[in-house]
Amino acid sequence: IVDYSTKQMKEMRKKMQIIFQDPFTSLNPRMSVSEIIAEPMITTKTLKNNTERLDRVYRLMETVGLAERFINSYPHELDGGRRQRIGIARALSVDPEFIVCDEPVSALDVSIQAQILNLMMDLQDEMGLTYMFVTHNLSVIKHISNNIAVMYLGQCVEHAPTNELFAHPQHPYTKALLNAIPIASLKDRKKLEIIKGEVTSPINPKPGCRFADRCPYVTDRCREDGLKLREVAPKHYVACRLHE
Repeated sequence: IVDYSTKQMKEMRKKMQIIFQDPFTSLNPRMSVSEIIAEPMITTKTLKNNTERLDRVYRLMETVGLAERFINSYPHELDGGRRQRIGIARALSVDPEFIVCDEPVSALDVSIQAQILNLMMDLQDEMGLTYMFVTHNLSVIKHISNNIAVMYLGQCVEHAPTNELFAHPQHPYTKALLNAIPIASLKDRKKLEIIKGEVTSPINPKPGCRFADRCPYVTDRCREDGLKLREVAPKHYVACRLHE
């Protein structure tokens, strides 16, 4: 257990922020747009002057593409894309270095998803941000990530640079995820391979690979302890008995 002081906690809040998955429930319905964006600044005491905070709110709204006329609007008056822009502005309000993005586009329409992703990539280039993008949609993170870690029931099964992972997936679960990505082509049709078997209980998982009960290549060794990530190519790691 790490005992952080109040000052250390405030510094951590400033350096790390989060963009939540659902823009419909992550915003306080009783607060206006300006109040929502200014809240982290008030909590961390970044700017104590009301005038300075309001100026900062206007600049952030401009940065994320929100018109000034929404300054006194409430979340229920805006669509999903604008609400998520409020969430991004709120995360940027204390100049963070690291932002956790918890499925930030999964609740949005496809056309709005592209706008939000492009905005986040532009902000990353302008402000030097580091994102940890949590998602189940590999086609989304292909365009925004540099490195990908594939998790199954809390266990990292594969980790590699983005281009390497898409070009040479090694773990059966990674291959299944990539196979599930739809292709917009009538010529390059592929058969969807359904993952069979029962999901292992996350409360008390069995030893070894947690994907073993659903893996078509499972052996007795897959259920033994000692499974570790192994480097199978430069910067490409996989936790699978097939590659030992």
